[in-house]
Amino acid sequence: MCRHLAYVGPPVPVGDLFTRGVHALRTQAWAPRDMRGGGTINADGFGAAWWRPPADGTGPARASRYRNAAPIWTDPAVEEVLPQIESRAVLAAIRSATVGMPVERSACAPFIDDGWAFSHNGVVPNWRKALTASLADLDSAAARAGATRMFRTADLLDAESATDSAALWVLLRGLLTPGAPEDLVANPADALRLLVTTVVAHAPTARINLLLGDGTRIWATAWEHALSALVTDEFAVVASEPYDADPRWRPIPEHSLVYAERGTLTIEPLDQ
Repeated sequence: MCRHLAYVGPPVPVGDLFTRGVHALRTQAWAPRDMRGGGTINADGFGAAWWRPPADGTGPARASRYRNAAPIWTDPAVEEVLPQIESRAVLAAIRSATVGMPVERSACAPFIDDGWAFSHNGVVPNWRKALTASLADLDSAAARAGATRMFRTADLLDAESATDSAALWVLLRGLLTPGAPEDLVANPADALRLLVTTVVAHAPTARINLLLGDGTRIWATAWEHALSALVTDEFAVVASEPYDADPRWRPIPEHSLVYAERGTLTIEPLDQ
């Protein structure tokens, strides 16, 4: 059911986020401790996104990424290449593919666009039907808020891969589009809340832990899967499982919406 992690803070080697701690994300590929709803290993690929400011020093940072559909322990880039790249923010994921979904690089998180990076830990049963219906509901909600044809069924054809996670990113990216009605989504937290509650209405047994980053901030949802956070004045981490025994790790309650940055952790009920 995948594991993921997001970090913001002082510059760190990108590869460090896969190998940090006695229970590193790479270790969770073959020895996860809190896989809920099935699955024992996460060997169907991995990826990392990081942010760097533009070369001319102006404008927002844009996300770059590295992905591989092979098990993370088979790729020497984790120790030979990714440690050479430093960033103040990293979003990393390892994948356990749901039966029937493709094992391919394009199915591996993170999914990126401009300054955003996204990961999904979980599963949406009967996802094609559920997410098509969710798209219709989101489009209707947007129309009521004054935005016509904000979503089209054909948008789902633009998903990078034929998976629930890639389709969820299409829907979330639509909600994050500049100019979306504030009555519908005033900020990324609103977008995550609206997406999760809409999808769950059509797929009540869905597991939807979402992780979103923009290079300085982290948003996440905990919906039927494990999630923890470690936030200090220097850095913030949100992860499926703690990578070490630091007592400051905080478990996130079920059905929660999380916002984190350095020195700040906010947890709210997701279905309020």
